[in-house]
Amino acid sequence: MATIPCENCSGQYPYTQVSQSLEISCMLLLIMLGKVFLDFFMLQVKQKKVEASFMGYFCVSLALLDFILLMSISFIFYFEDFALWGVRFTKYHICLFTQIISLTYGILHYPVYLVAGLDYYMTIAQTSQFPKRGQRLLYVFAVVVIWISGFFCILKVPAIYEELEIRNRFSPYQCPLYASVQSYSVSCAMVLLIGMAVLTCQKEITTMLLSVRVVSFASQPVLMFSNVSNNNGTSFKWQLLTRLLICFLGTWAPFVLLQIIILFLGARIPAYMEMNVPWLYFINSFLIAVAYWCRRHDVELTEEMWSTDPFVSWKFCFMPFNYENTEPSDKPGRVIVIC
Repeated sequence: MATIPCENCSGQYPYTQVSQSLEISCMLLLIMLGKVFLDFFMLQVKQKKVEASFMGYFCVSLALLDFILLMSISFIFYFEDFALWGVRFTKYHICLFTQIISLTYGILHYPVYLVAGLDYYMTIAQTSQFPKRGQRLLYVFAVVVIWISGFFCILKVPAIYEELEIRNRFSPYQCPLYASVQSYSVSCAMVLLIGMAVLTCQKEITTMLLSVRVVSFASQPVLMFSNVSNNNGTSFKWQLLTRLLICFLGTWAPFVLLQIIILFLGARIPAYMEMNVPWLYFINSFLIAVAYWCRRHDVELTEEMWSTDPFVSWKFCFMPFNYENTEPSDKPGRVIVIC
């Protein structure tokens, strides 16, 4: 059977490229859909009565920006090729918008964590006396400035824009995305600090965990740890660190384990996926614990101070608990209760 020569077989390669572009667009759309669902789910399941904070406002802005990106790429994916306000949009813009968002997210880790840390450092010890409305306006202003600065750096700095152009020129149908070095370094630092703290307080942690009991308080089960009163400043410092670790790891231990696995495997997650609301709330709890530790001599035990974290309950972590209404067998001298 004679072989028929192919005079123009070059059309097969563009078809393969278009197919790859379609698959990438579908993948980005599905990933963003899952991320937006996770963002809004975390915003819904958090504790409702929480004091306003910079990180809380930034989490809401991130969820809204992810939703806008999802709507944009969904619109482009559905209509494929259209013009709007004199600008022609194609499926290439799905990748372009995702790259811009990815680059922007990747450079915002340090400034966001720095501002959030300063916010807790000032407010957790009652040193900031801003009115509630003025404080919220300040948070909104800080969030807007950070987002505008991030997009300005990506779109106006020539070196970053040239890098984006080079990536798209050499890989037009692969949509190369950016993995944040800032996020990787933050993960390394957090895992290292938590590991050092656990090793430093391993004796205190073991003693407290061996004494744990489950009791009922306000019709809810709580964990009760025996507490040895000690007026020594050095001993108090390590006891406080132990309690902070128990509160933090009691909620975020799976997330810490996930970070260790990612670092061990050397996985590089694209920045548009890596900055998400669960990750920011994980960092938020860590920053609150650091603020407690740094301002331990200035902390005032007020009701407002305890309602700073949407997920970790620090409220009874450092307070003696009066068991006058419990059974005699449940009366230790002093206890630590974690709700």
